[in-house]
Amino acid sequence: MKKVSFAVAAMVVTGLGLASASAADLPKKYVKAPVVEAFNPWDLAFGAAVMSDYVFRGVTQTNHGPGVTAYFEPRYNFTKDLQAYVGTSFENVSFANRAAGEVDIYGGIRPTFGALAFDFGVWGYLYPGGQCANGTAGISAGSCSANGSNIYIFNGNVLKKDVSFYEAYAKATWNVNDNLAIGGNYFYSPNFLNFGFDSSYASITAKWITPNFMPWGIGSYVSGEYGHQWLGTTDSFYGNVTLKDYNTWNVGVGFTKSVFTLDLRYSGTDMSKGDCNALTSDWKTTQTGYVTPANSSGYGSNWCGDTFIAKLGFDLTAASNLK
Repeated sequence: MKKVSFAVAAMVVTGLGLASASAADLPKKYVKAPVVEAFNPWDLAFGAAVMSDYVFRGVTQTNHGPGVTAYFEPRYNFTKDLQAYVGTSFENVSFANRAAGEVDIYGGIRPTFGALAFDFGVWGYLYPGGQCANGTAGISAGSCSANGSNIYIFNGNVLKKDVSFYEAYAKATWNVNDNLAIGGNYFYSPNFLNFGFDSSYASITAKWITPNFMPWGIGSYVSGEYGHQWLGTTDSFYGNVTLKDYNTWNVGVGFTKSVFTLDLRYSGTDMSKGDCNALTSDWKTTQTGYVTPANSSGYGSNWCGDTFIAKLGFDLTAASNLK
């Protein structure tokens, strides 16, 4: 009888042990699966900035006065390596034709292959609200007769009512490592600033994010760009003159904290004051004797000269900052 009891007890203990072992062998069957968030391909970027001078390829757009800008950019991520986007931005300007401002509309795609990132798209620069500017007082004859009301400019410069244009562009950035990025850009316009000629701009860029040595979690970087603007021969409105190509550059430092960036930058060109006057139709330039093949008047402009730019702005994305 005792032998039978011991045998039954042994079987019970052994069975419990086997049951425990079987449960331990199948842990996944009894562990709750982790919650996986659904992938949302949509994103939105937006931001704004104030700056001491709005400079475009070495040329001030605000008569060396302060500028403001804001942008809004919806994005769609087909995959983590392919993004499509459209956007718009707004800036103030100070042109001879008294345009109300600059409205940019753009769109494109951004494919990425490992450390190499590309950006292909089209960018439109619109300048609404302008009037035809003519350097001859009290008349509407000549080019301005077909371009709206006439604004008189004392120095003889002229500017069309509408100087809007668009460009196709291709950009490439090689992220050498987490701190260094090197890039190249190319822009092409079939009618640059409505001058009547096609034009190209190409540049190389570099940005180095410095090691974290600033207090309070402030980041910093050093960046620069060197570019060349190809111009051409204008239409009859501007007298069929050939505008001179020029080089431009900028270099600066930036400081970042959260979504805010303070950028301090030096910008310049190799353009003479006379050629700058022919390009910009500067409404306030005076007689300086800067006569060039494209600028027989001798008036010279400092709109293309060296300048310092301080810019403070913020940039947000819905995916990263508005969760």
